[in-house]
Amino acid sequence: MPLRRVNPAELSPPTGFSHAVTATGSRLVFLAGQTSLDGDGKVVGAGLPAQFERALTNLLTALRHAGGTPADLARVTVYATDVADYREHAPELGRIWRRLAGRDYPAMAVVGAVRLWDDQALVELDGVAVLD
Repeated sequence: MPLRRVNPAELSPPTGFSHAVTATGSRLVFLAGQTSLDGDGKVVGAGLPAQFERALTNLLTALRHAGGTPADLARVTVYATDVADYREHAPELGRIWRRLAGRDYPAMAVVGAVRLWDDQALVELDGVAVLD
């Protein structure tokens, strides 16, 4: 594995992220921000969990076509238009993550955004993966 997750005991226990990720692979994949756009370029999903699931699916699709898997993700940034709503749905979002990406969490951050490129988008994910 080109990635090692580092979670020091003296830091608060990570929930849904890793404190640090070291990488020793030979190829980086920079993943563009993905929202819940369908194949026709329309935002789909009535609420945050549905949009998060589609955005993560889109991110993982781009990663797969670049030759990677969810375990190769070293860093993911989540941009949310309503951080309080994100926190409220965090347990459900965690279940979606584990179902689609597994239990190997990258280093992550959630950033509040006034709005995203598409007015209807509630969440956007981008990332960096390291491949062998």
